Amino acid sequence: MIPHFSDHSANERTYLAWVRTAISVMAFGFLLERFDIFLIYASKTADKVSEGLHTRASQWLGLTLLVVGALMIVGATLRFYRNRRAIESSKSSMYGDSLVARAMAVLLVLMAIFLTVYVARQIAALS
Repeated sequence: MIPHFSDHSANERTYLAWVRTAISVMAFGFLLERFDIFLIYASKTADKVSEGLHTRASQWLGLTLLVVGALMIVGATLRFYRNRRAIESSKSSMYGDSLVARAMAVLLVLMAIFLTVYVARQIAALS
């Protein structure tokens, strides 16, 4: 029997959840980076030509989400190994929150706000 098996398996499930989330963020970043294709198609099929479309912002935000997803995987891997050592250690240790995790959460919220405003402006430009 593996000592502390339930703790190790919970640590691994948490790691895999972080990786799935990171992959989803990266996929959304790729989709957002390709959002300009939709905007160009929509503006060509519209009755009037829209001058206010800016696709460069969606490309940069998509690239940023790709980088954030990759950083999430790196952070999750470091956290997995740190927790693994803590589980195996005979010393008692405090479980603490990471400053990096908080910073990434704030960054994602800021990107979501920017994306909401950006898409609203693009829709307004198309109508």
